[in-house]
Amino acid sequence: MLHVAILGAGIGAQHMDGYRALTDRWQVATVCDLDADKAEAVAAQAPGCAVTADLDEIVADPEIDVIDICLPPHLHAPVAIAALEAGKHVICEKPLAGSVRDADRIAAAANKADRILAPVFQYRYGRGFYQLAELQRRGLTGNPLVATLETHWNRGADYYSVPWRGRWHSEGGGAVLGHAIHAHDLIARFVGPVAEVTAMVDTRVNPIETEDCAALAVRCESGALVTSSVTLGGARDMSRLRFVFETLTAESGRNPYAPGADEWTFEARAPLDQSALDDALAEAGAAIDRRPVGYAGQFAAIADHLDGGSADMVTGQEGVRSIEFVAAVYKSARAGQTVRLPLDRADPICRDWTPRHRDGD
Repeated sequence: MLHVAILGAGIGAQHMDGYRALTDRWQVATVCDLDADKAEAVAAQAPGCAVTADLDEIVADPEIDVIDICLPPHLHAPVAIAALEAGKHVICEKPLAGSVRDADRIAAAANKADRILAPVFQYRYGRGFYQLAELQRRGLTGNPLVATLETHWNRGADYYSVPWRGRWHSEGGGAVLGHAIHAHDLIARFVGPVAEVTAMVDTRVNPIETEDCAALAVRCESGALVTSSVTLGGARDMSRLRFVFETLTAESGRNPYAPGADEWTFEARAPLDQSALDDALAEAGAAIDRRPVGYAGQFAAIADHLDGGSADMVTGQEGVRSIEFVAAVYKSARAGQTVRLPLDRADPICRDWTPRHRDGD
């Protein structure tokens, strides 16, 4: 049984739901938040779960195996590093860090401590993505050709009434960092590592410091081309994904927060016959349907890994690459040029991508 402490009772409430679906594997020992009422409400869902506002107490607690960071983004790096140095495994909500330098520091701390660093990308753990992964495993997709991603959500004054949102110093970025990062993680998962990006970003919807619209063109190491459209000015929240491979096209519905939960379509392209896809999905269907999804799916994979089993883990290095991609987007948008990855760590954009530091001052 793994003992976990949740830091932050905001998105941490959804993490609690994930752990509660896996009570034979996880025990939430403590919820930490400065808002005692919020912490109590989340902790009440797990028998015997304590509440505290003392972060140092949790880091020092020998009974805690894993620290799950659900804090505002500017706290991710210092808290993750402190937890790893204390010998804890770390699960960290997106974004992993507010700079490439900090992401590298967290990954280095995990390596030095020989502890896992698990960035939260729960979108990967959904029925549609399990199906696509199974078709790839069976060699039925062929090479990726193109993909289109749409992250069209609705965020207004109520959302940005939270003081740390929409500000460079506390949120660290806008829609590219905080909203579309999940969709962009799926590029690496199903299409391949990003080789270069050309980006435009703008603030067109809300009176905030950070961007709330973006248009990205991406080339992957596989040769596949990807476009990503991002806005926080949609009429409603909607995410849509379309992956075109040599022998099939896979398309999601419009579920904004769990696109893998949609009923996906998988359409064959000659020479592959549609029956080959349908038969493969039918054969794997029962096993796929038994797999937990969302946060529970990711937490199950982490538990599998810590138990020494085979696991479809999101690795710390994948978390670093997700932050490197964000830095490349900001560099491209500001310079008006295509940016290649990986980034030179001597580039000032790796130290701090906030506008006041973009010239290296």
